[in-house]
Amino acid sequence: MNLSVKIFIALVLSVIVGLIAGAEGLPFIKWWIAPIGTMFINLIKMMIVPVVFSSLVVGITSLGDTKKLGRIGFKTVGIYLVTTAIAICIGFIVAGIIGPGVGADFVAGAQPKVKEAPYIMKVFLDMIPTNPIDSMAKAAILPTIVFALFVGVGIVKVGGERAEILTRFFDACAEVCYKIIAMIMEVAPYGVFCLLLPVVAANGPKVLLPLLTVIACMAIGAVIHTVGVYSTMARIFGGHSPLDFFRGMSEAMMLAFTTCSSAGTLPVNMKNCQEKLGVSREITSFVLPLGATLNMDGTAIYMGVCSLFVANVFGVPLGIEQMLMIVLTGTLASIGTAGVPGAGLIMLAMVLQSVGLPLEGLALVAGIDRVLDMFRTTVNITGDAAVAIVINESEKSAA
Repeated sequence: MNLSVKIFIALVLSVIVGLIAGAEGLPFIKWWIAPIGTMFINLIKMMIVPVVFSSLVVGITSLGDTKKLGRIGFKTVGIYLVTTAIAICIGFIVAGIIGPGVGADFVAGAQPKVKEAPYIMKVFLDMIPTNPIDSMAKAAILPTIVFALFVGVGIVKVGGERAEILTRFFDACAEVCYKIIAMIMEVAPYGVFCLLLPVVAANGPKVLLPLLTVIACMAIGAVIHTVGVYSTMARIFGGHSPLDFFRGMSEAMMLAFTTCSSAGTLPVNMKNCQEKLGVSREITSFVLPLGATLNMDGTAIYMGVCSLFVANVFGVPLGIEQMLMIVLTGTLASIGTAGVPGAGLIMLAMVLQSVGLPLEGLALVAGIDRVLDMFRTTVNITGDAAVAIVINESEKSAA
């Protein structure tokens, strides 16, 4: 049986068992089952820094040309920012049609604790690690990527036999990482079941029903962007039919949907792009780690939907200028948003502040943030793969 089918079955079973168990079975689930899901997530997290660092160094040394590196980097970041702006607009359109929060009688609870969104220069400052080993120990992806870029470029500049020794070393490290990831994925269905079961048992259907329109908007926006933008990109610029594209991405998409972590899904996404979608290793090793940090299209849809939802709940009209400000702020904010669960609330706080919407609205969204996170993370990692396909094809043409 296909691994993605097994993961889907585990997801369905977790919902059924969670609804049957309910709050009464929650203590047992939290004590005996939830830790197994945490162990699975920890196994994936264990491989994030090693696979990002080694793969990125290998990707840069494989390019062998700093001009080529700059060209690919420029194209990658440009596509990511454009698709992010499109995603926010899709969120606005879907939410404008469905109207989430219109006529709702919510009483905003206490404002959830959300980290203050970093200003843009702080993001650029934090990109440069003062201690790269410390950054890797803390799993800070952006500084790790920057350090890997410098190491890779340094190896290319040195050249010769000494550079070849390091290139072969990092290549071997990357191969070992891929083998370990394959071992971890064998237990993915069990990890997914144990991860989702406590979430379903704790929340149940009652928590989701009052905010069903928000979830519906997010789901519809995610499908429109994934099918309308990503599969179209893969078809027109990458030569992959939508069926081939989604079949190749099925494992990564299911894992992203259940773990809500772009960074955590990165190793599997890299494996799928290389083995099932035919993207070269040098492209996946550069484009996908970059996308795990920069490409937040799912979060962009989420911002468009949730900002309109908050505006509707509190009766605050949004003009064209405010919507454009949300698009601009959200696109720039995506640069500094880490690919970890819950980071979308940081971006939403920044967006709400930029247009003067009440931050109390975060309390409403926070209640269903885990469900929304499933959709936005799936969109994020699918977009990373679509861009990798486009870049891979464009480099073939340029060769």
